This record gives sequence, structure tokens and C-alpha cells, in this order.
Amino acid sequence: MSTYKITVLKKMYNRDLVEEYSLPDSNTSPCTRFVEGQEFVLDGHERPQNFCDWAWNDIHKVLLTLKKKGDFGPWMKDGNTIIACCTDGLKPVVFKVERVDD
Repeated sequence: MSTYKITVLKKMYNRDLVEEYSLPDSNTSPCTRFVEGQEFVLDGHERPQNFCDWAWNDIHKVLLTLKKKGDFGPWMKDGNTIIACCTDGLKPVVFKVERVDD
């Protein structure tokens, strides 16, 4: 059985987009759910506790690809690793998703 690790690589905040497109009272701020360097280790198919639902829905498909023995080798140095992000355009978070053993 494989183990999978999700690592928070980078948190971004697009202030210009927030200022242009968010409602003035929306209190939009950088993501507070994650910390750069934070790691989540998975043995099964369950979303880690306190993991953002939005981010989980966005990266779950690449995790399933790895779980089904898929390989991202055509464009990644290590086919067992993929860089993915949540699709919040105002404050995206970038993750490294990897299969760490077989």
C-alpha cells in the first residue's frame, strides 16, 4: 500500500485582483488554512482533518491519479510527484502532491 504526502509549497495573495473584483466589505485576506511547509500524510482516500474543502476538491484528482499508479513523468522530473493548486484566483495555495512509497 502506498503513502501519499501533500506539502504546502506557496501561498499567494493577488491584492490587485482583490481590490478590483471583491466587494469592499468581503474582508478577503490571504488563506489562513495553510502554512507554507505544512505536510499532510495520507494512507487512505480520506481528506485530512481541517483540510480546506475547496483545495481538496481541486487536488483530489491528481491524488487519485497517483493512487491508480498514474505517472506524471512526461513533464515532471519525478513521475510520482505533481505540483497542483487550489483554484481560488484571489488567494491560491500551491501544493506538492507525491506518492512516497509503494
